[in-house]
Amino acid sequence: MDQAYSTMPDPLLSQLESQRSAFLARPLPSHGERSAALASLKRALLRERAALCDALAADYGRRSPYDTLIADLLPCIRQIGYTRRHLKRWMAPSRRRPGLLLHPASLRVHYQPLGVVGIMVPWNFPVMLAIGPLITALAAGNRAMLKLSEFTPATNAVLRRLLASCFTEEEVAVVEGGPEVAARFSALPFDHLFFTGSTAIGRQVMAAASQHLTPVTLELGGKSPCLIAPDIPLEFAIDRLLYGKCLNAGQICVAPDYVLLPRGQEEAFATAFQRAFARRYPKGLASADFTSVVSAAHYHRLTGWLAQASADGARVIPACEPARDDAAHRLAPHLLWGLPEQSPVMQQEIFGPLLPLIAYDSLDEALAYIRARPRPLACYLMSLDAAVQARVIKEVHAGGMAINDTVFQVAADDAPFGGIGPSGMGHYHGHEGFLTLSKAKTVLRRGRWSSGALIQPPYGWRQRLLLWLLLR
Repeated sequence: MDQAYSTMPDPLLSQLESQRSAFLARPLPSHGERSAALASLKRALLRERAALCDALAADYGRRSPYDTLIADLLPCIRQIGYTRRHLKRWMAPSRRRPGLLLHPASLRVHYQPLGVVGIMVPWNFPVMLAIGPLITALAAGNRAMLKLSEFTPATNAVLRRLLASCFTEEEVAVVEGGPEVAARFSALPFDHLFFTGSTAIGRQVMAAASQHLTPVTLELGGKSPCLIAPDIPLEFAIDRLLYGKCLNAGQICVAPDYVLLPRGQEEAFATAFQRAFARRYPKGLASADFTSVVSAAHYHRLTGWLAQASADGARVIPACEPARDDAAHRLAPHLLWGLPEQSPVMQQEIFGPLLPLIAYDSLDEALAYIRARPRPLACYLMSLDAAVQARVIKEVHAGGMAINDTVFQVAADDAPFGGIGPSGMGHYHGHEGFLTLSKAKTVLRRGRWSSGALIQPPYGWRQRLLLWLLLR
């Protein structure tokens, strides 16, 4: 640990040092210990599920309990079950081939815990994005410190109680506070730092972590496109994308950020979108199933962008009327058609229920539009044409992709989730997450005789013969 940090009178650093000391005393938890910790966490999540739903509703002003159960709690429960079923195989050393040069020898790769993992949690899914990385950290045998969002105090209180019922603070610790605490947290010399949030803050987190060469996993976001191909019926495409845009009022890092659709279909898209929204949310903004924007500040950001879009000459089409409730910061989905490229909605991740429509004349044009922009966390394609599907898979870089669906790719337990470029780096979920938070340590084992003697000085005919054999 850096000497500068060892003298800091910082409770965060003291907590980290306490966890690291405990880790060094028990550096390799058994499979049974890890599995038991995950089972205890699952029981606590199920026991507190009603409290978590109530707390998130309080933090948001209104949040559907189904949004919380389906998108926050269920993925954690499923991930724990999947992880426990496969953990013994993941932990087992893997056998590798030493090759002729190293023969005779055995070669194994052992998977060791890293130590203490820092997890920085956002406000949009504060249960899943706290517990999901924690599941991976515990499965890999690590200890963890969680920095929870200041925007979800009620949820934080439940999470703190829930985790305290399962773990000591030397195993899992909870940290709260605003930006200043977050900055100090990201500057701690963790063995790995996991951050979910915006690209701008992700750059700051990575810069802070670099001071200690702390490896990072960044789950960011960006502008995830939804490409509607010419072959797909609009009603089909809208039915599949509506859920991904309306879940949590669009406050999701993998929500469709803009739609590319064939030119001339804009009017038909808007009409079909309004009909589909009315079927899903028959009471409009009054529907208990539609979630509020998390805070007044985020609500004002979104309504400010709406006002700017109108001033820029865009056509603004709400999904329902009334389209907003300023007192409760509830905002209906709004389609934005004809936005100039310099508009804030076109330049920044929206993270809310605004959806720009961008017309294209050919598939080549649509793909060029996506490729000309920073690589997104998700790409969505609505098409039943196998050739179109194959082309988009091949030509578009994104953290993940769903065809004829939205957001559900994140729920795949047996597949990695992570960004690319400005949308993030590293993976978690499944086996890839276990590998991310483990050190793969190569162990070469020899017996009494070593082939290394054949390549040691003094060099002569033995070395020439060996090199002749190996360099063929």
